[in-house]
Amino acid sequence: MKRAIRGLRDCLGQFATGVTVVTVRHDGTVHGATVNAFASISLEPPLVMVSLNRRSRLCGRLAGAAFEINILSSWQQGIARHFAGHGTDPAPDIRWDVLPHSARLAGCAAYLSCAPWASYDGGDHVIYLGEVRNFEIRGGPPLIFHRGAFHELRHSAALASTTDGTGILR
Repeated sequence: MKRAIRGLRDCLGQFATGVTVVTVRHDGTVHGATVNAFASISLEPPLVMVSLNRRSRLCGRLAGAAFEINILSSWQQGIARHFAGHGTDPAPDIRWDVLPHSARLAGCAAYLSCAPWASYDGGDHVIYLGEVRNFEIRGGPPLIFHRGAFHELRHSAALASTTDGTGILR
């Protein structure tokens, strides 16, 4: 059984994803977890999805709570490891944007502030839908996760020269 799970995990690892840190305020403290199970669900209404392992500390804290999705920039690997529980010593310099009612990490590529919408049984995970109430794009290269490791998205000059300005390849 463990071999089958490892094989499935390796297969799923062929899909490259972005890296987020989901944060929530709980009892006056900010809590967070690194999450790559994130997706856009709907534009009308604006809904996004995050999936958290039931055993994670953040999972229960997210139930019925407003939360932030911090889309990490390529240089934030240390922060991703820290919130995944694989931190380094010393801990990375974690900075927060000072905004009322916010739990936003400073320096991310983008942010989404979400109100709770629904949650669903997802086996060993809970699937949370959030209604996007606010978002901000800061830009910059995103942090990518593929085959169990972090990567940077490299912009290719050749690719840039093959588009017509609309992002569509010629």
